[in-house]
Amino acid sequence: MARPEQILVLEPQHELKFRGPFTDVVTATLKLSNPTDRNVCFKVKTTAPRRYCVRPNSGIIDAGNSVNVSVMLQPFDYDPNEKSKHKFMVQSLLAPYDMTDMEGVWKEAKPEELMDSKLRCAFELPLENDKTTEHSVLPKSASASLDDGEVKKIMEECKRLQMEVQRLREENKQIREDDGLRKRKVTSVAASHSSGMATSAMREEGLSTRVLALCVLLFVIGVIFGKLAL
Repeated sequence: MARPEQILVLEPQHELKFRGPFTDVVTATLKLSNPTDRNVCFKVKTTAPRRYCVRPNSGIIDAGNSVNVSVMLQPFDYDPNEKSKHKFMVQSLLAPYDMTDMEGVWKEAKPEELMDSKLRCAFELPLENDKTTEHSVLPKSASASLDDGEVKKIMEECKRLQMEVQRLREENKQIREDDGLRKRKVTSVAASHSSGMATSAMREEGLSTRVLALCVLLFVIGVIFGKLAL
């Protein structure tokens, strides 16, 4: 029995184009639309899984909705004489009304229930007059290739990292302040201890001087009384 035709609408339909330079990640967007009144499960497969990162690579498209799939080509040494043989395949099947496990649905699916579409990959280098603007164009195209959900996740992650950096800065500042306070306390205690020792020494020295003077005075008085007695 022949397989049914693909019910998802693919944009582009036949070819994914990746525009270099290929010294960094290059992203192409594949839009999958579900024009039916049934939810549809989908999977995106490639003949070169180590060369591409696909997000999302599977999921469910609700009736009347669409999904943007980001296909990210990893950096590589581009040879213009080498023709790309990489291919992608989009598989789909109608989601059961009582579906609870998507992986189980794929495992139990019959061959005649599966639908698929194939796409080629094409690599292009920018024109000479585009090289001066490629740096300003690439960030925009890269951000446009992501759907709203992924952009939101990236923004939330950036915000979380900024808050973490701010927290670490405040902790570092508090540690420096506490360390300075401890140093000042140690210096103050040492100074007080030194001052106390000096004062004690002076007191002891003064006491010794007074005792010596008293002894001399008593000796002199004793001598005087001794002479008077004679």
